[in-house]
Formats: sequence, C-alpha cells, structure tokens
Amino acid sequence: MTRVHVQYYALLREQAGRSDEQVVTAAATPAALYEELRARHGLSLARAQLRVAIDGEFAEWHAALPDGASVVFIPPVAGG
Repeated sequence: MTRVHVQYYALLREQAGRSDEQVVTAAATPAALYEELRARHGLSLARAQLRVAIDGEFAEWHAALPDGASVVFIPPVAGG
C-alpha cells in the first residue's frame, strides 16, 4: 500500500468536500488513484479533462506513484 497526500482544487474540491486528504491506496499510478477517488467522492471530471502533478512537477498518468508523494489533480481553469 502507498500513502499519498492529495490536494483538490476548484470543482474537485467542491465535489470531494475537502481541499486535501491523506490516502492509503493500492493504486500504482495517478490514473488508478484518480479512478479510485472518483468512485469514492463522485468526481465528475473525466481524466482527459485534468492534468496531474506529483511532488510539484507535472507527471504522466501512467507514472509510478511513490510512497509519501503529494498529488494534485488540476482541473481546467475557467476564465472571465
């Protein structure tokens, strides 16, 4: 199991009902982690609509998810 710190912004924060959380997961990639969190919190955004960052750096969805990492799922920004 891997322990990660997940931060939520904008619509994802509203849907998750929190700005961040510690997660213990069997997910090996950000893609698997997002699908797990999507099911848990009812997140509506598809993965294709997001970017992911691990420890402050943009990452690929299939990258390895290291234990203790900080993960941010970045939704589209609405302008106006």
